[in-house]
Amino acid sequence: MSTVEQLADAAVAEPETEAEAEIGRPVALVDGESAAWAVSLVVHLAMFGVLAAVTLSLPKSDSVDVALEPFDVTQPEPLLPKEFVSSDVAQKEIGAMAVGGTGEALSGAPELGEESHVAVEADLLADAGDRLASVNVSLEIPKGPEFSESMLVQGAGSVGTTGAEGAIDRLTHEILASLDQRPTLVVWLFDQSGSLKAERANVLKRFHKIYEELGVIEAADNPAFRRHKDKPLLTAVVGFEDVPHLLTEPTDKFSDIEAGVKAIEKDEVDWYKAIEKLNDQQRDELRRRLSTENVFHAVGMVAEKFRPYRSASQGKRRVMIVVFTDEAGDDVNVIDETVDLCRKLAMPVYVVGRPAPFGRQTAYVKSVDPDPRYDQRPQWVPVTLGPESLMPEALKLRFANGDEEEVIDSGFGPYGLTRLCYETGGVYFAVHPNRVVGRRVTGAETNNLSAHFTEFFDGEAMRPYQPDYISAQEYMKLVESNRARRALVQAAQLSWTSPMQDVRLRFPKRDEAELAQSLSLAQRTAALLQPKVDAICQVLLAGEEDRPGLKEPRWKAGYDLALGRALAVKVRTDGYNVMLAAVKQGMPFKKEKNNTWILKPDDHFSSSALEKIAQKAKKYLNGVVTDHPGTPWAMEAKRELETPLGWRWDEGFTPIQPRQNGNGKARPPRPKTEPPKGPPRRDPPPL
Repeated sequence: MSTVEQLADAAVAEPETEAEAEIGRPVALVDGESAAWAVSLVVHLAMFGVLAAVTLSLPKSDSVDVALEPFDVTQPEPLLPKEFVSSDVAQKEIGAMAVGGTGEALSGAPELGEESHVAVEADLLADAGDRLASVNVSLEIPKGPEFSESMLVQGAGSVGTTGAEGAIDRLTHEILASLDQRPTLVVWLFDQSGSLKAERANVLKRFHKIYEELGVIEAADNPAFRRHKDKPLLTAVVGFEDVPHLLTEPTDKFSDIEAGVKAIEKDEVDWYKAIEKLNDQQRDELRRRLSTENVFHAVGMVAEKFRPYRSASQGKRRVMIVVFTDEAGDDVNVIDETVDLCRKLAMPVYVVGRPAPFGRQTAYVKSVDPDPRYDQRPQWVPVTLGPESLMPEALKLRFANGDEEEVIDSGFGPYGLTRLCYETGGVYFAVHPNRVVGRRVTGAETNNLSAHFTEFFDGEAMRPYQPDYISAQEYMKLVESNRARRALVQAAQLSWTSPMQDVRLRFPKRDEAELAQSLSLAQRTAALLQPKVDAICQVLLAGEEDRPGLKEPRWKAGYDLALGRALAVKVRTDGYNVMLAAVKQGMPFKKEKNNTWILKPDDHFSSSALEKIAQKAKKYLNGVVTDHPGTPWAMEAKRELETPLGWRWDEGFTPIQPRQNGNGKARPPRPKTEPPKGPPRRDPPPL
């Protein structure tokens, strides 16, 4: 059979199944079900049309105005305490009772900003109080573009204030916030040094008011709080020098608190009377004991002693430690152990202390003899108050200024104590009675027993320049991660261990031999200075390639200022040598009567190489002034730029006595005049 025949047979064959037969049938365009759906659609559309027509035919009505009468739902506000009532009369002084400084007048912005620097650890204790479980909780901290200094941010570093009383008032709010959460024990830890005597007296005057505001005095007589563990707020007073001394057990009686603070005055040693009965060795030992302040050991011992008060048997109290001191502490080597202990026990530490000097370890405290029968001229006693960072991050560099560089405020407290507050969730209060921003502070203005800072800086401007409050191991890892950081720290150490010496700028000429000798001695001084400056420059220039990798404002400002200053001193030193050599070769005076060569700063350079280095130094220094206004780095850069980097020779006249009189004999010495007698002068006591 052919293929055509087979296809014909298949076309007329019966389908094998009903499904196959269905496939071959023609499809109807409209079946019965589709027709019903179409009819329903037409009916509904007709109904919608009728309803629309009826609606349009209804008469229009006039609009109706609804009036709502306001009614007062506000509750009468309670009267504020007298201390908080505002006045419509303009006041001459601003701040909290004139002790908080101008920063107290800033408003707090009600928006959320950065997260807290401190991870809050949950307090989960067994009854025994010796087992801890910590949980990190992220909290939102109020912050805004105009952050109020009166709003404490835990772990935010230092807060500047003009008096300890102002710091105490702000700590009151911290205590109230703690009492809102649970019962609290506050430990007041006082430095027992004589330099804090006046400050302790001022604080004690405010204690009664503070504890009255906190409700302690009223609660002490409340029958509901008869049991020790039911008392909402307990207080302990501890004093410390080289070792701590417990002055009161935890109590809610203000009389006991007051007696504890006053006990410090009774234990004070009258230095002037004590040394009259002591030999030199005993005197040195007493000075050592009175000047030693082991604040970190004291904080650690206090944390261990009052650890049981956090247990359930003692009401699961929150323990707050408040330290009063005027030094950086002599035992900063144990800071890591103290920080770890306070963090594990969730004990925040607050310190009312002093500002740290910028890039310096030592500041000078004004001391006036307390007895008017003795010389009342101030003496300046070196005291350890810094630096503000773990390691020095600023050069101790000077050239021919005649005096030690001026000490200025760093904007932060000493590294160790500030880090202790930062990592435990407390706050460091940098207190100075002469704090004023925007003008120079003289030594005469500085209060007795206060460090002399010539300049202070605005806290808001300094906030982005906060030091790295981390452990020594973490700090070294950070430093080694960038060659510019490493170079800055190394150069700062070089300038600290090898302080720069002043140089001679006036050279009277009695004769050629004496002039040549004085010039040679000056060159010898410069020869000792030059390799030190060169070494610092080489260290800093080795890190210049990594300078773009610095992102933190503090490190950028520090490196740029250091390199700019080092190069500037190099230009001055090298130019100084060249100028001295020129006079040694012979140079006549323009005026016959003149006999003195005077070297003065000028924009003239003795070589093109020095001029090129000077241009680079100015570039870095001007960058610091432009990029970091209102900071210590900008101020130091401005001062460096105020003096030209080159030199010029001026001439003048100096009265010079001849070696011999006209008869060939030596001139007889002038009779010595006795200095005017005045009150006797005594060495200041240890501070």
